[in-house]
Amino acid sequence: MNFSNHLNSTPILKQISQIASEASLESYVIGGYVRDLILGRNSKDIDIVCVGSGIGLANKVAKKLNNARVNVFKNFGTAMISKGSMELEFVGARKESYQRDSRKPIVENGTLQDDQLRRDFTINALAISLNKENYGDLLDPFDGLTHLKSKMIKTPTDANITFSDDPLRMMRAIRFATQLGFDIDPDTFSAITENLERIKIVSQERITDELTKIILAPDPGYGFNLLFHSGLLKEIFPEMVALHGVEEVNGQTHKDNFYHTLQVLNNVAEVSDDLWLRWGAILHDIAKPPTKRFDKKVGWTFHGHEDKGARMVPKIFRKLKLPLDHRMDFVQKLVRLHLRPIALVKDDITDTALRRLLFEAGEDIDALMKLCRADITSKNHDKVKRYLRNFDKVEEKLQQVEEKDRVRNFQPPISGTEIINTFAITPSKIVGEIKDEIKEAILEGKIKNNYQEAYNLMLTIAEQKGLKPKENKDLSVK
Repeated sequence: MNFSNHLNSTPILKQISQIASEASLESYVIGGYVRDLILGRNSKDIDIVCVGSGIGLANKVAKKLNNARVNVFKNFGTAMISKGSMELEFVGARKESYQRDSRKPIVENGTLQDDQLRRDFTINALAISLNKENYGDLLDPFDGLTHLKSKMIKTPTDANITFSDDPLRMMRAIRFATQLGFDIDPDTFSAITENLERIKIVSQERITDELTKIILAPDPGYGFNLLFHSGLLKEIFPEMVALHGVEEVNGQTHKDNFYHTLQVLNNVAEVSDDLWLRWGAILHDIAKPPTKRFDKKVGWTFHGHEDKGARMVPKIFRKLKLPLDHRMDFVQKLVRLHLRPIALVKDDITDTALRRLLFEAGEDIDALMKLCRADITSKNHDKVKRYLRNFDKVEEKLQQVEEKDRVRNFQPPISGTEIINTFAITPSKIVGEIKDEIKEAILEGKIKNNYQEAYNLMLTIAEQKGLKPKENKDLSVK
């Protein structure tokens, strides 16, 4: 197979070929770019390997590109150049050896074949020559093209050695299988199960980076299935593994919450690329194992799993080195509120309940409703359709209440500063009490969400608490 037409129609590759030839540097395009080219996928990252100094080649290319900036990583022998939306990475061909307690290799100069052998998978060891004598030829010593066509992830050498040397490659095998919709070669998968303990030498940041790519794939549930059956999920995320299984008491069973969670995750993935909404799906039932109880009258229950689950979110985020900021707060909110909308399906539901949900969900109400819709899983398709129609009614009610009362993300019309100034008092507990009573009155529908009614209520509440406006205070409504 020859790709000379592609090289000639891609100016940067043709230019690198010419520069490498002038410098007498044997060079190749290698790895993901070649893989994606064959698969017909877009790729913005181009890896160039040369037999010699990759950094030296990068500097020569940068000079031809109007002295483009070169980022050099001497410890790794690599250099990067950004060109528009593309990232060019240059490296010298090398061979690697590993010590047992580290995934950082001992590097020596090598041939192209040495470099291909050190690659993680055969589909990532494919190379296209940039050299005159075999320009555009595909160099495929490990049958990667066949594995691409058969949709198979396989290591170029003994998988046990590959994974023991660099255990992160176990996560990468599952990540590539998930992103590409491939299978994992049986011997390769078996090697993952035999090297699970090695994942402990990998930093949490690197593990979470691969996990994130799995979660963002079109079918993330497939990736979690592979993680689970390989045993890796138990090593990196045991709280999720605890969801697995079905218990039976007196002939009554509950659903397998692990597979339910995967279905919810995939349902969310069909409607949103939002990583944090997908994390909301992953964690929405995370506290079902510790809250599971069997009641002789009602069967299996998971009372309070939404509140306990919300309390578990920070610990899980901290452990996985996920951001402890507004993104965590968003996930926590989804977990805490995910049962609330279903309770609003009843015909006799009050506007008060709707206002409270709008207030608590705020700007995240739409994300919450996506999660709640995704949470409807059943083999009975008619039942699913019936529940989804009910959610249509809930969303219609929420929209009507929001248009009327404007409580979505609202702040009480009277601020603490105004209370302090009106009654000439110092910041204190009583200020918060007045604000809370005004907020509750709006949510309960006792007053409208406007300044006039809130101001009048403030005066009434203050009088009951023995407060009087300071002299010369204009009590007219503003």
